[in-house]
Formats: sequence, C-alpha cells, structure tokens
Amino acid sequence: MIQHDCSHGAFFTSKRANDWTGRIIGVLTLTPYDVWKRSHLLHHSTQGNLDRRGIGDIKTLTVEEYDSRSFSGRLAYRLYRNPFVLFGVGPIFIFLFHHRLPMGFLRAGLKYWISAMGTNIAVAALLIGGIAAVGWLPFLVVYLLITTLAAIAGVWLFYVQHQFERTVWDRNDTWQLHEAALYGSSYYVLPQPLRWLTANIGIHHVHHLNSRVPFYRLQQVLRDHPPLATISRMTLADSFKTTKLKLWDPSNRRLVSFKTARALRSENGAKT
Repeated sequence: MIQHDCSHGAFFTSKRANDWTGRIIGVLTLTPYDVWKRSHLLHHSTQGNLDRRGIGDIKTLTVEEYDSRSFSGRLAYRLYRNPFVLFGVGPIFIFLFHHRLPMGFLRAGLKYWISAMGTNIAVAALLIGGIAAVGWLPFLVVYLLITTLAAIAGVWLFYVQHQFERTVWDRNDTWQLHEAALYGSSYYVLPQPLRWLTANIGIHHVHHLNSRVPFYRLQQVLRDHPPLATISRMTLADSFKTTKLKLWDPSNRRLVSFKTARALRSENGAKT
C-alpha cells in the first residue's frame, strides 16, 4: 500500500523519494514499479470507460459483447471470471510470471524494460541471499506462501473496488471522470484491524476522487464529509456476493450474473 501511494506521489512530498521508495518496495512485491505505476495511473484516468478498457483493470464484458462471442470466446471469459482462476491461479500468475516483463508497454520505451529487468535482478539477488542464509526449502516455502497470500489479497481488494452491482460504466461520449470515481468505486467497510492492514484502501471512492490524499488521511476525509460515507458502501459480507457478478448490463446500468443475463435475454426475446 505504501508502494501504491508512492505511485500517486502521495507518500512523500518529493517525487524522487516516492519513486525510489516505490522501486525498492517493488522488489518485495515482485512488481516493477515504473511499469505498474503507468498502468495504475492509466486505470485511474479510464476507470469505468467502456471504450478504454484493458489496462490495469479486471476484464469486464457487456451482456451484448458476451452474447456476440463464439462458444470458445464465451468459455474463455467464463474461465477468466471463475473465482478459482480470478483469485487463485490469476494472482500467482500475475506476480510470479506476468510482472517479469513490461507487459502492456513492451514498445513504450527502454524505461519500462529497465524497470522490469532491474526488479528481476534484485529479486534474484534476494532469493539467492535468502537461500544462502537459511537453505532453499525453508526460504522458498515461506517466501512462496507469503507471496501467494499477498497476491490473492491484493487481487481481491482490487476486484471489490470496482466490481459491485451498482458500479458505473459508460461509453466515451457520456463518461465523466469524477462520476466514475465516486460512484464506480466502492467504500469497502472493513473491521478496524483489516482497515489498518490494508491502509484504508477500502475507502476507494475518495481515493479515486483525489489520489494525492495519503492513505492515513482517507478516514479523516470521511469524518469531514459525512455524505461520502453513505456512497457505494460494501461490508465484508456483501463483498463475497460480488463474485457472482460477471457482465455489465447497460440497459439496467448494473453488473449482473450469467444467470440474470440469461433471464434478461429470455425476457427480451419473449417481448419481441
């Protein structure tokens, strides 16, 4: 979470301090900082825009887009959105393999290759040092366990921040940045220990409204502006229900399950 705030220039007043702290932490999180920073900032500038999907977000199709796909295309999307893949295989793949290359920015310049390769070299040095200190088996077991749990938690938090029933998606001609930020991001109301461990990232609608607010000030924003605490609230129990939501239904402006999409399709067919 500190690395996240560094990417927004919110942890230190110095850009240099933010970036180098982020790069160092990136070795521990297996995340090339400069690559991730650009991807994440693009996510902030395009979140909720149906015409600018694909970088730094959870892949989400509209009902019409899903229906227009071939059988194999629909199957691939179903597999991608399966909780076992999305919160199990996916996070492990992203942090252990996907981040080893500047994916999405392969032709964007040498800076992103240096970020990815520099992180890889530093991670290799960390692995070699750890194995030399305590032996390969205990180090890798502990290291991989921590990495796996952290990756799953990270992807889960990112998922619930924007994947809830009454989120906001619009086409480019009607999309509004601040509306998408406020109503397309959730307020994940976590118990105090989890709120502390996740550095208030659950107050995500405020973060998207102003990403320069550091994580330790987000709770203060809610206290100073009480109406913000009533928008897009999601409890821990509520969050588990979001795993059923798979497709964006533009006509009803909500995320729906495959089952609900089938019912809507049958209803529309009966009307015609």
